[in-house]
Parts: sequence; structure tokens; C-alpha cells
Amino acid sequence: MSNILLVDDDQELCELLIDWLKQENFKLHACFDSQSARDYLDTYPEPDAIILDVMLPDGNGLQLLRKIHEEYPLLPVLMLSARGEPTDRIIGLELGADDYLTKPCDPRELTARLRAVLRRTLSTPTSVAASSSLVLGDLQYSPTRGVAIINAQDEVDLTVSEGRILEALLATPGEPITKQQLAQFALGRKLTLYDRSLDMHISNLRRKLGPHPNSSPRIVALRGRGYFYNL
Repeated sequence: MSNILLVDDDQELCELLIDWLKQENFKLHACFDSQSARDYLDTYPEPDAIILDVMLPDGNGLQLLRKIHEEYPLLPVLMLSARGEPTDRIIGLELGADDYLTKPCDPRELTARLRAVLRRTLSTPTSVAASSSLVLGDLQYSPTRGVAIINAQDEVDLTVSEGRILEALLATPGEPITKQQLAQFALGRKLTLYDRSLDMHISNLRRKLGPHPNSSPRIVALRGRGYFYNL
């Protein structure tokens, strides 16, 4: 049974989600503001995932997301927003959210997204199972730590989604992988119409890794064919 922290000031919604997700074999604890969530994380064992609302009574949920990502870089976070503003979604993904849903959301969709987040957190590709790290050129990536090392000195923390994308690209360097294949592997789901979550994760990954020493990009997009890791 997965332990989930739900952070949302809508207590009626929390009760509904708790009742629903309990039937789906999830154990939930609800916090109704940022401070309660911080106190919970400081006091109890780290949850398997967090469902986090953007709007909270004592601050912006995006501020809490930033703090969570700094202190728990491998802890997956699924964001909720009643506003559904594209800016919120983009900022949330840039700050390390693994997925994003607009309220009111279908509990079945939330369950599916949550399971997808947990699957990619817990699963390990065959190529990784045989080795504790992936190495290509000046790049080394440790899936267990969620850390990429550039030129044997600069360490970069990656989110779960960013790490899964990098694993897929490093498995077939120079060969393009379609967006849908990457989404299935890294996000655990198909991309929907106008869904730019994968593009945002790749944009973050590019920014964190930087270019090759010769200034050529590490991750290249091929129009209509997907992405590949540039050798």
C-alpha cells in the first residue's frame, strides 16, 4: 500500500479523494496548508508521493513545491490547480512537478496518473539493473541517486521524470525516440492533445545538463520523429 501525502485546503475534496483512493489501495494523510505539510514531512517517514494543490491559505503551493524539490529531489509530486492556468502548469513542471491535473478532476484520472508516477519511481530498466550507473562521454547518471555528473565533477539533481527520460535517451544514443514512446517510458502514460509536459521535462533536462564541451546540444529534437541524445 502506497503512502500518499495530500496537501489541499479544500477539506471536502480531501475527504472525497481519501475515500476514493483508499478503495484503490492507497493510504492517505491530508494537510490543509503549507506549514502542516512541512511539519508532516519533518516528523514522519517520507511518503511515496505528494498530491499538491497550487492555491493554499498560507502561501503558494508552487513555493512549497520548490522547497520539496530542494529537500526531497526524488519525491514525486502531482500538482492540482483549480485555475488551470498554463503559466501555473509550466512553472509547476519547471520546478520539478512530475505531473499536473486541473480541478475538478476525475478521481479515476487522478488514480491513473498517481499510479503512473509511482510506477516510474519504483521501476528500474533492465539496462540499469545490470549497472549502478550509465556512462556516455563526459556524462554519468546514477538512477538510484537521481544524480547526473558532468565531466566527473559537476553534480546535477534530476527529478524522477527527468531521470527516466535521460535513461531512455542514453539507452539508444543517436537514435530518435518518439514522444509517445518517451511519454510511456518516462511518464507512464500517453500524451494527450496539447499536452506539453514531456517537452517541459526535456527543456528542464537540457538546461540542467547544458551542452557538450564543443557547444553542441546534448538532446536534439527531430521534427516528427522525437528526441535523441547527441553523441
